[in-house]
Amino acid sequence: MSNKLMTDKKILIVGIANDKSIAYGCAKKLREQGAELAITYLNEKAERFVRPLAEELEASIFMPLDVTVPGQMDEVFAEIERQWGAFDGLIHSLAFCPLEDLHSPISECSREGFLQAMDVSCYSFIEMASKSKTLMPNGGSLINFSYLGSALATGDYNIMGCAKASLEAATRYLARDLGPKKIRVNSISPGTIPTRAAGGIKDFETMLEYNKQKAVDHQLPTKEEVGGAALYYLSDLSSGVTGTIHYVDHGVCIVG
Repeated sequence: MSNKLMTDKKILIVGIANDKSIAYGCAKKLREQGAELAITYLNEKAERFVRPLAEELEASIFMPLDVTVPGQMDEVFAEIERQWGAFDGLIHSLAFCPLEDLHSPISECSREGFLQAMDVSCYSFIEMASKSKTLMPNGGSLINFSYLGSALATGDYNIMGCAKASLEAATRYLARDLGPKKIRVNSISPGTIPTRAAGGIKDFETMLEYNKQKAVDHQLPTKEEVGGAALYYLSDLSSGVTGTIHYVDHGVCIVG
């Protein structure tokens, strides 16, 4: 009998872009602990970066998923039902905002940019939760990733702060909604980590140095540390925990 935390657990991971991705750090932790994985990639351009990682992680399912393309999410969940019948957990690691709107003062954000940020960064999680609940008859765990910019006006996070605040609110309401089905919903809020997506934030290098100085131990978080938090939330260790925002930022959130 295996003593690994994720033995017999089946987990869908959405949002790996390359080996620097937070979602990849989480996937590695889960696989090390015995999880069987389904992994998606954004498009053909991204596939060449993600496919080797999916092969390394021995993913049972590997499919494209652009949440803005009608039908693709349905296809992913249909394949999960076909191959697995049911599954146990979801990692949602998606966020997007057009650079022009991300770099603009929030008072100058376009309606289109606002709607895109909300659709990809928040609504897609709600939609995935809706599709997941029918495939989790024995309960399960859903997690997403937020950032301190949801609660504080920090750096040049601008409209993404609004999107992440919405995602955190959705996490709480989904936790209440899905609680009777024994599905837990939580959010992990990592500190600044140099990922491809984060590189789109203006003056990100300055942001990294600022957060390093604000951290109580003057260290930046790693994707492996975030992976440890994901392992906790997706395993039975957190069976009594739902609706929370969990910071992995070396104490930046408490310093102010």
